[in-house]
Amino acid sequence: MYFINDKEYKCSVSVTLDIFNDRWKLAIIWHLLDGDKRFKELHEEISEITQKTLTVKLKELEEKNIINREVFAEVPPKVVYSLSDAGDRLRPILDEMYKWGIDYVKEYGKISCEDNCDINLTK
Repeated sequence: MYFINDKEYKCSVSVTLDIFNDRWKLAIIWHLLDGDKRFKELHEEISEITQKTLTVKLKELEEKNIINREVFAEVPPKVVYSLSDAGDRLRPILDEMYKWGIDYVKEYGKISCEDNCDINLTK
């Protein structure tokens, strides 16, 4: 058995699936692999996400210790998001997911690089 915050899991995969239970969290982490980002930068890079959803997902990732949120005492306030050590350990996993996605599309679809296609396999 596995226990996190008084929640019981029967296998470690259940822990992972509970943390990454939607499409947005992995996208946020993927974009933070490049380095620290402000809210607006993340929102521009993940243009399909609403501001409200991005706010909720950032908070959830922070609560799970996957990302860090640093507030700078400035006017206007500056908030920067970065990967925690646990979040950074996802780098090789996301790189492999990226490669798998490219291979999958090559086999079952097509790649059009008209929309700024990212061929770089590592962030």
